[in-house]
Amino acid sequence: MQQYYWECIWKIKTKEKKIYLTFDDGPTPGITEFVLDELERFNAKATFFCIGENVEKEPTLFNEITRRGHSVGNHSYTHLNGWKTDNEKYLKDISRAARLINSKLFRPPYGRATKFQLYNIIYGKSLQLKPVMWHVLSADFDTRISPEQCFLNVINNSKEGSLVVFHDSEKAFPNLKDSLPRVLAYYIEKGFSFEKLDDSAA
Repeated sequence: MQQYYWECIWKIKTKEKKIYLTFDDGPTPGITEFVLDELERFNAKATFFCIGENVEKEPTLFNEITRRGHSVGNHSYTHLNGWKTDNEKYLKDISRAARLINSKLFRPPYGRATKFQLYNIIYGKSLQLKPVMWHVLSADFDTRISPEQCFLNVINNSKEGSLVVFHDSEKAFPNLKDSLPRVLAYYIEKGFSFEKLDDSAA
């Protein structure tokens, strides 16, 4: 996948003890606040890839993310799968979200976008966004796994520069609420810091 999507950011090049937590699909009332409070408790920063229609529903909560010092990214307006969506419809959906989310960072929903779509996302006149994938997937959204497995998915695979995906969504919350505080505590104990991405990410 990384070779196919070579234009995307999968990991941050660093030898420093830094991990980059990312949260997809919010903002979600009650759950995004939980995430923000846990991050604050551990003096951690993160990046939230937000869905445009959720931003429209929860503008105050969306603004709270950046007010607390985190960064945001575009996760499309309605969470379309690029592999299953007409190119024009897909790109318009991202453009609609871009009017609400002031960021050059973009994460394709499901990690699915065609090469044509990616080219237009990166080089098209109207978007020029930086696609961000991930190095470690917590799988918190998978209702078949336990919070313990979610925790292990992260700590067994994350290292310096890892981009880690969690979800501030209702579906993921049973796993997230248990595993996120444990992940934060585990890496803080090992001397890591948690950083946010910005538009200069590479």
